[in-house]
Amino acid sequence: MASANSDWADDSADDDAGRYVASTVAQSVKILVVGAFGVGKTTLIGAVSEIAPLRTEETMTSASVGIDSLMGLDDKATTTVAMDFGRITVSSEVVLYLFGTPGQRRFWDLWEGLSDGAVGALVLIDSRRLEDSFEVFDQLETRTGMPFAVAVNGFPDAPRYDTERLREALDLLPDTPIVQCDARDKESSAQALIKLVEHALHHPTPQKALT
Repeated sequence: MASANSDWADDSADDDAGRYVASTVAQSVKILVVGAFGVGKTTLIGAVSEIAPLRTEETMTSASVGIDSLMGLDDKATTTVAMDFGRITVSSEVVLYLFGTPGQRRFWDLWEGLSDGAVGALVLIDSRRLEDSFEVFDQLETRTGMPFAVAVNGFPDAPRYDTERLREALDLLPDTPIVQCDARDKESSAQALIKLVEHALHHPTPQKALT
């Protein structure tokens, strides 16, 4: 089997070295990347994935007018309709498989299948539209019960809130990790995912604990 780099493989789809999991990898971990519409889930997975990410994006049409808010998303022309998929090797022994979920409520029935076997979820939020995230947290708690961490995607014009103010506004438990990230940046996005895995190690979902 061809081997991948123990850090991050080259993003190029033509680079065979990044297409296969290293023979040293002993642990694979399934992670959900969730969030409201337009918070940057597809961007984050594309930024960190060491393989060409799978995307199921479709062009937005007039049917979404009045349903999908584009506030602050002037350049957005597509939306995920099934899932995104990527992979990141975080050490010589551990690889993360990333499954991005659609943000709109009409696609939420997909979450149950995607969450099967996942150890946790990274919830991406946009501080310009915090209210859009409330139903996402409800969805996580009622349908999955899995541990999660929150990553605040730093859009250029987004307000900056301190961690405790965000925790109060989102009604999060004291031990829920909240981190800042730039979904376009591989390093900060990877650190957010690592923070989630560390949290999941200490707060495993029943019957889905990491071994």
